[in-house]
Amino acid sequence: MRLLEGRYGRTAVVEALRAEAAAMRGRLEASSADQRQTDSTDEITAILERGVEARLTATHAPSLVGVINATGVIVHTNLGRAPLAGLATSRVAELAAGYCNLEYDVAAGTRGRRDSHAERLLCRLTGAEAAVVVNNNAAAALISLAALAAGREVVISRGELVEIGGGFRVPDVMAQSGAILREVGTTNRTRVSDYAAAISDRTAVILRVHPSNFTIEGFTERAGVGELAALGRRFNIPVVEDLGSGFLGSPTAVAALATEPSVADSLSAGVSLVMFSGDKLLGGPQAGLIVGSSAAVGLVRRHPLMRALRADKMTYAALEATLEEHAAGRAADSIPVVRMIALTADAIGYRAQALAERLIDGGIRADVVDGFSTIGGGSAPGTRLPTRLVAIALPPSRLESALREVQPPVIARIENERVLLDLRTVSPDEDERLAALVASAASSLLP
Repeated sequence: MRLLEGRYGRTAVVEALRAEAAAMRGRLEASSADQRQTDSTDEITAILERGVEARLTATHAPSLVGVINATGVIVHTNLGRAPLAGLATSRVAELAAGYCNLEYDVAAGTRGRRDSHAERLLCRLTGAEAAVVVNNNAAAALISLAALAAGREVVISRGELVEIGGGFRVPDVMAQSGAILREVGTTNRTRVSDYAAAISDRTAVILRVHPSNFTIEGFTERAGVGELAALGRRFNIPVVEDLGSGFLGSPTAVAALATEPSVADSLSAGVSLVMFSGDKLLGGPQAGLIVGSSAAVGLVRRHPLMRALRADKMTYAALEATLEEHAAGRAADSIPVVRMIALTADAIGYRAQALAERLIDGGIRADVVDGFSTIGGGSAPGTRLPTRLVAIALPPSRLESALREVQPPVIARIENERVLLDLRTVSPDEDERLAALVASAASSLLP
């Protein structure tokens, strides 16, 4: 008990001991007289101590744990989205462990501005005049509309009134900003003339939302970003675009993201303000990035909501490190999301074959089959990346459950009554550990 007290504290141990003693009394009362006589004091004490330790371990276990993502979904919302680059995690650890100049101007020796961090890199990578960071892209949309359009109308196509993860909808976010929604066009066709017809002296913003988590095919038409920018200049109304995924136009990912609009393209077309996520195609931490003209970004920067939605030092540390990798041209090698998107099916296949052979050597039937990975996270909808999958011939629901019980948990997917493992989303340095974990989980189901 002394060891447990040193680890968990006296109060926690006493509470666990009382709870376990009560449970023990209940078990003894429910047992037969003969059974109670066979249990010695030493045996009961040992059982009690084991129960206390198990109870404390379960109670104090962290709820947030690492997992191995073998689903093939690269930006997996439920699994923390983008894994960070090594430089980003190092920078976070370095700055989190001590003090930093978050709001201090070292050169001047006076109070500084936290909203200036990462601005230089964001402007360099996108061509923006100014940039500011908040804690996620929904917050970016909220504060941008609150700063530019509170109490006035925002013109938006009906085909862009999207719902993002968790049931949050663009119209609801707009309502919270104080802006008034003015819908134009239809679900599948909205022309620039529809926007023009809706403009009045009450119009504050023309809003364009990239449908990053769905596609509409068939009889469709959508006003181009250049057309809307020209319309905005004609009426002196800012055009604001929510790009969501935040594609910077990395050349290594062009093949997979040929139709994905880049932030720089939107700004060069004349958009006043672009909002996007830091933890999707950018491959950084959760953040809402707002870039654009100095005038528009300045309104956002000075809005009272900025205090409530601001990012912390660890977000800035990871974001700057991630942006540095993009700026230096190292993203394809150092940023996991970019690297995973660029992986070929052949490269994945070599690793998949090695995993399958190791499982087969352990008496577990496994095959390597063709399949597809997805980018996920509401990014590049419909994009399918050819891959090679390890298919395991065991009862799928039982195996999937067993994989979630190993430490760390292995998250797989089930298709066509088979458990499939996609190594696209598994770091190569995790291959050995993954093989051992899968073999352990699968072996428990063998006859």
